[in-house]
Amino acid sequence: MRRFARREWGPLYETVRTALAARGARAVAMTLCAVTLTAVFQVVQNQPWGYQPVQDIGSVRAADPLGAALARTPLSLFVPALDLPVWGALAQILLVFGIAEICLGRARTLLVAYAATLAGTMYARIGIALGPGHPLGLPGTDAQVVDTGPSAAVVGLAILVCWRHRAWFTGGLVIVAMVVEVLVKNNLAGKEHLAAIAAVLAVCAAMSWSGRRARIRAVRPGVSAGPPGGAAAAGRARRRSGPGSGV
Repeated sequence: MRRFARREWGPLYETVRTALAARGARAVAMTLCAVTLTAVFQVVQNQPWGYQPVQDIGSVRAADPLGAALARTPLSLFVPALDLPVWGALAQILLVFGIAEICLGRARTLLVAYAATLAGTMYARIGIALGPGHPLGLPGTDAQVVDTGPSAAVVGLAILVCWRHRAWFTGGLVIVAMVVEVLVKNNLAGKEHLAAIAAVLAVCAAMSWSGRRARIRAVRPGVSAGPPGGAAAAGRARRRSGPGSGV
């Protein structure tokens, strides 16, 4: 068991531990800001005067115009769902965003979080257009479901971090858990999580392909060119030997 844990989580643990030891809270500064923003949204949206402003800037529904939905999607990550305990959203952001910020960097963490959330948002529109009779379809009532919270981003970031650090069992466990969620609940949120996973797996495949191409390009010149000056030296030797030397 210890050997499995070392192989599965050892590289990830060392990366996080080293960053926190060297930089402290500065290593997860973006994550702390995200946690604070989520807590502020939670407090504001539960005030009589604050619910509608929060909805106007961070609430997404499939029934909304596409432009408005795209504009609200970035902030929708940090608007806690009203029907779920806020501590769950705060814990998800602190843990998963924090690890991702250290392992992937701030810019990439935000980009992947947005891409995963956007994948779920766009799937909702496509699924409703397909209709409940299609295997990937959704009922029309889902168009009015408020789509907020960090869960899709958290799932996407978890998959990418696991892929980056070769934590294959943990990544597979996340995927299985999301599939079970859909089988048990079969709601919009669960299916959006699967859409987020699909989007991030596509990103992983693209990064893997790009890395292989880069390694091939780095190796090929050395293989084809041979030792430095080898071709020129061979040409000079042929000229010196002449046509009848048998070289």
